Amino acid sequence: MSILEVNNLGISFGGLKAVDDFSVTIEKNDLYGLIGPNGAGKTTVFNLLTGVYKPDKGFIKLDGKNITGKSCVEINKDGIARTFQNIRLFSQLSVLDNVKAGLHNHHEYTTLEGILRLPRFRAMEKEMDKKALELLDVFGLVNHANVTASNLPYGMQRKLEIARAMATGPKLLLLDEPAAGMNPNETAELMETIRLVRDRFDMTILLIEHDMKLVAGICEKLTVLNFGRILCQGETLEVLHDPEVVKAYLGD
Repeated sequence: MSILEVNNLGISFGGLKAVDDFSVTIEKNDLYGLIGPNGAGKTTVFNLLTGVYKPDKGFIKLDGKNITGKSCVEINKDGIARTFQNIRLFSQLSVLDNVKAGLHNHHEYTTLEGILRLPRFRAMEKEMDKKALELLDVFGLVNHANVTASNLPYGMQRKLEIARAMATGPKLLLLDEPAAGMNPNETAELMETIRLVRDRFDMTILLIEHDMKLVAGICEKLTVLNFGRILCQGETLEVLHDPEVVKAYLGD
């Protein structure tokens, strides 16, 4: 069963085709990689999938539902969550409050109820605290719940960003260069975290990554972009050994 179906997606900026005829089908529970040289259009694809950009052509279906052209908020509520290459936490909030920010998609109360701290507000806050702490426990961050997010080590900040994304209850998780800036030990720990998320939450994951050790270690299938177009698709080891892929990365 496919979670994501993308067909002939394209967008141009000032006449330059940033992404052209991009198509991919990702099945439920896939751990799928999107790779390519710098400037190939990978993050642009993520921005199209999450509503940051509206495509000039093509369509996007999530779990059979057409989400093409929807806003970021609508797409997140439909079931796509993402992290960013540059960590974007609420740096001055606590670890717990960062995760609770993601939970607000599914726990709502009125402004008046919040201001007056009415029973519905208190009940919702108690339930969100419980769920946020459960998530933090999964990611090994529960003992840091009251720490300010900016004070966490870099690797833990990455985990927190993934935990916050998971708090929105996604069907598809997009990770944009999650290993960027990490040392080898942090990268190895991140690989285990990504596997944990897929297995524990029955999650489908699409990631962009330049660390080929990470890609080869966890991704089952790959799509390679070059100059905004698909260069190669298929099983990870076959793709990584494709002469055209090697040429795109290393040249002649």
